[in-house]
Amino acid sequence: MNIKLESVILYVQNTSLLRNFYVENFNFKVLKEDSIWVLMNAGTVNIGLHKIGDQYLEKIERGHQFDNNTKLVFEADTDIETARNELLSKNVHMREVKTFENYDFWLCDGTDPEGNVFQLKCKK
Repeated sequence: MNIKLESVILYVQNTSLLRNFYVENFNFKVLKEDSIWVLMNAGTVNIGLHKIGDQYLEKIERGHQFDNNTKLVFEADTDIETARNELLSKNVHMREVKTFENYDFWLCDGTDPEGNVFQLKCKK
């Protein structure tokens, strides 16, 4: 059996807000969309945004950002500082650039409007 990752689904409060964030900042293409679901192409993998059920949304305070253990990693085709600065200019929260010894990439983490962590990865 051969298996490959086809999609990642994030459960979110506001599908429109996050669709706009990823389309405007990463140029993802929207494949499907309705009132509770957005599917975007992110290169070799699709990212789905599924609205959290109303019974759970009622318990979430307005403006709450989630803590989770998932990080979306995107490889950029430009240098890391240019990519980071472009996102900072759009008021996207970005951390400092980092790398590791004997590692061929520069890395920079950021967060989307609901607190989901993503990482930009650029070849040195």
